[in-house]
Amino acid sequence: MEIAGTVQRRPLILVSLLLAAFVINLDITIVNVALPTLVRELHATNSQLQWVVDAYNLVFAALLLAGGSLSDRFGRKGFLLAGLVVFGAASVAGGLTNTADQLIVARCFMGLGAAMIFPTTLSLISNVYTERAERAKAIGLWGATAGIAIALGPIVGGGLLEQFRWTSIFFAMAPVAAVTAALVAWSVPTSRDPGAHRTDIPGLVLSSAAIALLTYTLIEAPSHGWSSGRTLAGFAVAAALFAVFILRERSAAEPMLDVSLFRNLRFTAASGSVTIAFFGITGFSFLITQYFQFLKGYGPLSTGVRLLPVAFAVGIMSVLGTQLAVRFGTKQVVTVGLVFFAVFFAWVSTADTATSYLEIVGQMLLGGSGVGLVSAPATEAIMGVVPKAKAGIGSAVNDATRLLGSTLGIAVIGSVYVSLYNNRLSDKLPAALTPQDARTAHDSVGRAFALANQTSGNGHPALADAVHAAASNAFFHGFSVGCLVAAGVSAVAAIGALVLLPAHPTTDPTTGLTLALESE
Repeated sequence: MEIAGTVQRRPLILVSLLLAAFVINLDITIVNVALPTLVRELHATNSQLQWVVDAYNLVFAALLLAGGSLSDRFGRKGFLLAGLVVFGAASVAGGLTNTADQLIVARCFMGLGAAMIFPTTLSLISNVYTERAERAKAIGLWGATAGIAIALGPIVGGGLLEQFRWTSIFFAMAPVAAVTAALVAWSVPTSRDPGAHRTDIPGLVLSSAAIALLTYTLIEAPSHGWSSGRTLAGFAVAAALFAVFILRERSAAEPMLDVSLFRNLRFTAASGSVTIAFFGITGFSFLITQYFQFLKGYGPLSTGVRLLPVAFAVGIMSVLGTQLAVRFGTKQVVTVGLVFFAVFFAWVSTADTATSYLEIVGQMLLGGSGVGLVSAPATEAIMGVVPKAKAGIGSAVNDATRLLGSTLGIAVIGSVYVSLYNNRLSDKLPAALTPQDARTAHDSVGRAFALANQTSGNGHPALADAVHAAASNAFFHGFSVGCLVAAGVSAVAAIGALVLLPAHPTTDPTTGLTLALESE
């Protein structure tokens, strides 16, 4: 049954929830363009810069399951409003900071607010829109909003930095959060899980600790090495925590997460597909921003604007993809999206300095279409499996797969690129370069190009040209192989979706009535 009195307010409810999802996803990437400014004004080190970005994502990911479960238990609307207050206040605090460490702490609290907000937006949509076709359309808009927000982050951040101080990118979030909270308070109905009587504290602690450790290990693995003792120990302890969590949830009278959901292929295969989509798109973003800025010479704002075709394609295909999934089947749509993704990465791997922006636009439209065709229909499949009363935790699982995929994308594809860049550069750098300058060139392709410019200015144009050519060659070697790795992962995922992902739901989670056969 629908929540009473919501039919007339549905458009405003949806706008409120989409705006809440928009602001926290915008904050994932808006800070990236301010990192050079933070070096100048806060004297931030490279490690501090990394944690200005990663602190938000780490806390966001770690507390998602807890946030989804607690919103089911105590009420989704109230939890959403509390999250908006936390997020808005932390954003103001971030703008008032005077040191990088203070900003990192503020970013942690922004991540806490985001973990309270994101799962409640999707769970409320699932409770307001109970008919599958309507729910699919609303989830498509939700997926489009989240994808567009991530793409617009660097553009909004770049625009603010051109007009105001770096603090503006944090202060700007507060009024948006306040307006959203007002809309939510006025329009969004209250809902909760009527069967939840006790909070699963051990489950909350174990899930948060396991996800936090896994995310932290993935973030740090490229720096310490994937085979280092520290990295392997992190993965081992995270796996042990997940195992204990599963055992706890299977024996709990009121578990935080019904782990039997993972026996439903529509739930697990869809979750895996979402992970792969975000694995690929964030890995692509990591590579293409360097390509645009260092190899094409675009500025930060110009780079963000040139990424708009991805946002456009994600938005359009998220909405269209959910409707196609209802009509033709989730299996077919998600498989096509993953095939698009594999072809997209194989095509991008051929890029060089002579590749025209028009060709890159074609690549980005294909890749963004793949993301839209995978993420929104798979999300609709996940939420269609989860009972309405447990929509908060179901939404949190979906959101966690997105963040885990994003973290994996940067860690794995970034590691492949960096490793191959350094190996090729060692072979190609001219012997006349000093050891100190060689180390500088290995820091990044941007540092290598800056070294080449400096060397040319010092009266050594031939040496400068050799350094520039070596760095360019090494960049494209790592770039190409990184893209081919993503293409291979996407192709394997497409086969997995084709084999494992049911086309249509087998039962209505509200009534338990059989709706369709799984595999056809």
